[in-house]
Amino acid sequence: MTLLRRPGAALATLLILLMGAAFLTQVVPYRQIIDTQRQVASARAELAALESDNAVLQADVTALQTDQEIEKLAREKLGYVRPGETAYVVLDPPGTEEADTVAPPAPPEDRTWVESVWEFLTGADLSS
Repeated sequence: MTLLRRPGAALATLLILLMGAAFLTQVVPYRQIIDTQRQVASARAELAALESDNAVLQADVTALQTDQEIEKLAREKLGYVRPGETAYVVLDPPGTEEADTVAPPAPPEDRTWVESVWEFLTGADLSS
């Protein structure tokens, strides 16, 4: 009964609820649009890289059609020599191999709740 006595408060509460519902219904599609745009950009970048790799491989295939390239690869990869030539193999001294080192993971970033909310609203949290 107290809400009916104060119609301004009821109207303000209803308006706030409606604005909140409208805001929430717009955030989710907006985040999906941003995520889809990132996926498209990523796919285009991957396509460009694959086309570049394909061009390099096609050039290799074309080069392998020549006798000079076949001879070059046989000498480099298989150690073939022509009759009368002497082949030398140079080895690294023992203990010169570099050990693979794994970097420790980066510590998590300290963010305020405002930054976290902003990243959620802009979709920046989807990329990490």
